Amino acid sequence: MSLRVLLVDDEPLARQRLARLIAEHDNYQIVAEAGNGQAALDWLRQHKADLVLLDIEMPGLSGLQVAEQLIKILPSTGPRPAVIFCTAYDEYAFSAFKVEAVDYLLKPIRKEDLCKALQKAQRWIEQQPDAAPEIHSGNSGARTHISARTHQGLQLISVTDIYSFQADQKYITVKFQIGDSCMTEVLIDEPLKVLEDEFEHHFVRIHRNALVAKGKIDRLETVNNSVHLLYLKGLDAGMNVSRRHLPGVRKLMRGL
Repeated sequence: MSLRVLLVDDEPLARQRLARLIAEHDNYQIVAEAGNGQAALDWLRQHKADLVLLDIEMPGLSGLQVAEQLIKILPSTGPRPAVIFCTAYDEYAFSAFKVEAVDYLLKPIRKEDLCKALQKAQRWIEQQPDAAPEIHSGNSGARTHISARTHQGLQLISVTDIYSFQADQKYITVKFQIGDSCMTEVLIDEPLKVLEDEFEHHFVRIHRNALVAKGKIDRLETVNNSVHLLYLKGLDAGMNVSRRHLPGVRKLMRGL
């Protein structure tokens, strides 16, 4: 079954390019296009879309305002579509988290980046109930994605794809895996304590320098009665658990 796609951009040429790129994917069907935010909202009130590819800077309502309205009006009137922002500006990435965007692509959009974003959207859609009263992360104030600057530009990483945060002096190493791709690491500049507080429902501290995803935990092993190593699913190397945090980790694992 094809996913229904709405394209929203005030530039006709931008919509045409996106349409050509999406046409290369068999399971996506463009059902409508809109040249501004208000037209997009009006269409969505009357029709169903599974995915919205949304520009940000447009006359009238911005893409961010459209996404905010989608959270308010949907899914009270039906399931809420996944949103992928397609913009020439990288300064809106943090705001994109607040409106629960699936991904954030910088123009000119590359085929491989769009392909990855569509895969993320597919997984997001599959995880949604047909009619949920409201969709948020476990902590209503928590972001659904982390942003990282890489050599390819700005990258949005879903919190559900993250295995661990590890502090090393100034930066945090984020280890994550998207689908069946290889495990990847990126650096971000955020305090570990802030991440711990924000994502307390998803991550547990195992050491003063490390947080791990609760849902990725596989097993805990003790070496020589003194070293405690926590193994995450699919990873060969264990992570050191400090004595201070060992009781909390054991208690958590008994409840998993």
